Amino acid sequence: MKLKSLLTGVAILALASAAHAAEFDLSPEQPGRLKAERNEAAIAAIPADYKFAADGKFTVAVSPWDPPIATYATDNQALVGFDPDLASLVADSLGLELNLVATAWADWPLGVSSGKFDAVFSNVTVTEERKEKFDFSSYRQDVLGFYVRNDSPIQSITEPKDIAGLKVITGAGTNQEKIILEWDRLNKEAGLAPIEVQYYDDSAASTLAIQSGRADVEFNPNPTLSYSSAVTGDTRLVGVQSGGWPVKAEIAATTRKGSGIADAITIAINGLIENGLYAQSLERWNIAAEAVETSQTNPPGLPKT
Repeated sequence: MKLKSLLTGVAILALASAAHAAEFDLSPEQPGRLKAERNEAAIAAIPADYKFAADGKFTVAVSPWDPPIATYATDNQALVGFDPDLASLVADSLGLELNLVATAWADWPLGVSSGKFDAVFSNVTVTEERKEKFDFSSYRQDVLGFYVRNDSPIQSITEPKDIAGLKVITGAGTNQEKIILEWDRLNKEAGLAPIEVQYYDDSAASTLAIQSGRADVEFNPNPTLSYSSAVTGDTRLVGVQSGGWPVKAEIAATTRKGSGIADAITIAINGLIENGLYAQSLERWNIAAEAVETSQTNPPGLPKT
């Protein structure tokens, strides 16, 4: 019941705040980016033998995939969004200068493992398989959204039967793909019509497919789809699910396994939760509904498949 109530709240908040999403600041100057004081407890937790990727700097990989999580600013160079903001606050807390590095999603695992990056803040979901190679400091709930064209007859998607026979856009190799394929399997077992899964390389192609009627619904990370809905006014939210359905999933800062820096980052994030800067940053990017109450080092991850 807790998870169901939480996701219902996410849906309500996403709908209520959609009108504000178009006000996001994507300027390179980022006058609204918050600053934090040094967190001595977090600094003390940095292992004495830990070697940062660059002296005096906290080097963080970010995949600028889509606002409001992370994207390029209007100058096409600076990185902006919630993940860059949180990385900046953690760097402040650790008494370090932030060094943000734009990185392709496929490249971050090697970069973290090799020590090229101290951490990656890039919408990475904690899984038990990933925990074998990386350490994690959780900072956001993983929430996925179902979005349809404004004039779509679809009003609500809350369970597998609601997608029977639909043409569904999702991301290849993602948790949302696993969920939608499992829902499809359950529907087929129940004698319901199968879905048609569609994959696109970019959000523009997905949007065109929805608007042209080639697809009925898109099922992907809620923050990105919520942003697009608010900016364009062309789509609407009809349902949400945890990224780990049927269990809870969390997004986390990802670090090299056994490096020891994860505990310092977790302490820093919890300090930001306590002093209110974490909540303010979430509000700034319209994703307050995805807050965690407490950051954990290596929380339970999605089970191996």
